[in-house]
Amino acid sequence: MHAAIRPTILLIALLCLGHGTALAIPDGKPANQGPRTLVVAGDGSGQFTSIQDAIDEAHDGDTVQVKAGDYREDVTIHSKERLKLIGEGADRVKVLGRERIGVFHIGKWPYGATDIEISGLTIYEHGGHAMGIFNGRNIRLHHIRINGMVFGQQVQDVRIEQCDIGGSETTGVQFADSHATLLGNYIHDNDHGVMIAGKSDVRLERNVIVRSLFEGVVVADKARLTLVSNTIVKNGGGAAFLGLSSTVASGNIVGLNKVGFVMGPSSLATLSVNALYNSESEYRRTEPADGQAELKGESDIVGDPLFVDAGKDDFRLRPETPLLRRGEFAYLGALPPITRHP
Repeated sequence: MHAAIRPTILLIALLCLGHGTALAIPDGKPANQGPRTLVVAGDGSGQFTSIQDAIDEAHDGDTVQVKAGDYREDVTIHSKERLKLIGEGADRVKVLGRERIGVFHIGKWPYGATDIEISGLTIYEHGGHAMGIFNGRNIRLHHIRINGMVFGQQVQDVRIEQCDIGGSETTGVQFADSHATLLGNYIHDNDHGVMIAGKSDVRLERNVIVRSLFEGVVVADKARLTLVSNTIVKNGGGAAFLGLSSTVASGNIVGLNKVGFVMGPSSLATLSVNALYNSESEYRRTEPADGQAELKGESDIVGDPLFVDAGKDDFRLRPETPLLRRGEFAYLGALPPITRHP
């Protein structure tokens, strides 16, 4: 290049920068652009009519806001970081799927997703599967309704809270080789409520798990489960500890099932301060053995928990319940007791 041309090019570049022209970076996002909000509206009033189109356009750190409507599409989030997907409410935003088994996927092999938050919508199942979470990290689902199964495999730091999960002909929530926390959810009307398998490490806390055809909770293989302050009621069975699994269960109400706790020959369960009230037996082993007393926790309480109205699925505790101030717990189970009126 001729020496006299170089200063001219440099001057033009500096003038462009001075007038606010953004520099392009490799992924196509301007260097001086902060997080954006991308609006999806099926009626055309937003920037997008498709949730998937908005996700594909989103950069790391962006928010996709979904207006009320029925969205007949399959949705996948992968190769994204710090993305929020926020609907106007579970009663107003419905993701119905189209062709794929599993309507909503977070991550897909071999691509994952990191720091993803989803709230305020309903996801319907297709082919028996509603949501799959694969190969991701730090995934938070809250205040959503899922009609069908949630399945997670090889995911870390998943947090599902204040969600309504039900209507699966297999399992409501299932994790394999994953790390997850389920907090304050209503898990109902599934074949099994929650299944933990592989080398998973999962914490269930203050969930109501009700009307499973079989067990409300199953932990198997080499999985580890922490089961604290849940209400597991009206299921075929309460919780089953199978395989080489390891469980710590404390502060739960396991009642109105056929059987409370079931233990396999190779599993390990440490039980304390649980309340049991089941129709056939409180404790059972999967093989014939005279070992029921070994399974029972010394501080467990057997008897009617005195729900407000179990027939109408009101599993709050009445003021006269015997389950207040037990061990380290102000009350047992997932739901606080009602107060006595003067």
